[in-house]
Amino acid sequence: MFYRIRGTLIQIEEGMAAVECGGVAFALKTTNNTLSKLPALQSEVTLYTHFLVREDAMELFGFFDQGELSCFKMLLTVSGVGPKAALAILSQLTPERFALCVAAGDVKSITRAQGVGPKLAQRVILELKDKVQNDQIAKGVGMDQIPAPAALADANVKEAINALAVLGYTQSEAAAALAGLDAALPVEELIRLGLKAIARNQ
Repeated sequence: MFYRIRGTLIQIEEGMAAVECGGVAFALKTTNNTLSKLPALQSEVTLYTHFLVREDAMELFGFFDQGELSCFKMLLTVSGVGPKAALAILSQLTPERFALCVAAGDVKSITRAQGVGPKLAQRVILELKDKVQNDQIAKGVGMDQIPAPAALADANVKEAINALAVLGYTQSEAAAALAGLDAALPVEELIRLGLKAIARNQ
């Protein structure tokens, strides 16, 4: 229903940012990562949004970039993960770090999020890894089918491609976004630059 909101940032509270647009102030639940990137009050801001309707509530969520929004929506597909847990995970981990944790099976880092125990963290990793693998099988996409420069054979780039796949992008989209980047960059930096490239092309 809502794709993004652009307006004046009028209030910041724990887990919430209020943006006034067209005379209406929207309260958007959000993460610590997004709050840390917001400009000063009364500045113009753009947040990418997700509108969630439940039996007992209607909630609007806002994120500084599309990568975090993509992460949030993917987390909501995991059984047992509601918006509160998803926000907690993304308050603890950037989208880049989260993708790496899922790809590497790093339960410990995910459990650092408030209210997220080992069982839930294991479920997040299991279900998102399986989803990525199933998507690749359904689309018939394999690493050997991706047209890409020789740099994509580098282990860092392969890991970054897998991490972007965790965020819901196809491996071909991920490979195209990373093409031309310095393969010697740290994996997290490759993911960050890849997300920027994907956002530019959308």
